[in-house]
Amino acid sequence: MGNNVQQLYGNIDIYLFDQLLKGRFDNCTKVLDAGCGGGRNLVYFLNNGFEVYGIDQSAGAVEAVKQLSANLAPANSIDNFSVAAVEDMPFEDGQFDLVICSAVLHFAQDAEHFDRMLRSLWRVLKPGGYFFARLASDIGIEERIKPLGNFRYLLPDGSERFLVNEDVLMEYTSALGGELFEPLKTTNVQNLRCMTTWCMYKL
Repeated sequence: MGNNVQQLYGNIDIYLFDQLLKGRFDNCTKVLDAGCGGGRNLVYFLNNGFEVYGIDQSAGAVEAVKQLSANLAPANSIDNFSVAAVEDMPFEDGQFDLVICSAVLHFAQDAEHFDRMLRSLWRVLKPGGYFFARLASDIGIEERIKPLGNFRYLLPDGSERFLVNEDVLMEYTSALGGELFEPLKTTNVQNLRCMTTWCMYKL
């Protein structure tokens, strides 16, 4: 049974898996993974006839996801995958029913870069579409992080990240014209880092 789950879903983010189990994205047809890496979050979509797109800044990652797409979904064009930055994507406005951005936004250099990345992701999402992001936050480890300026922090695990908090996420949700379709959920990894799941619906 374990192998079947692995074949169906790949090494998927558990919180994205949760949304699939809830049937949240059943009526989506066109999916973008922005910062897709090798495609770990795209196996289910490729296996189930979605029109799948991805961008990543790594040419090696884009080659890997093209191969994955060709193997799992020969009808899905490998031209749907390209090397691009999140803030500068080669897509038209309102093109996607679902935009996934997992473990990418916390690499923003500063607040302005974060804003450009986020607005770019929102731009390509259709009204009525779903936005799924996971990103590092300070929620739960506020006393354990060291500010480095520009909303960047040194985390107890030794990494440097752009961190958001609940106020920032809720302010953006409102400013963008979004609505949470799932409460913010934060996983605390042994007080070393915290990852927040941000799920918005575009009104």
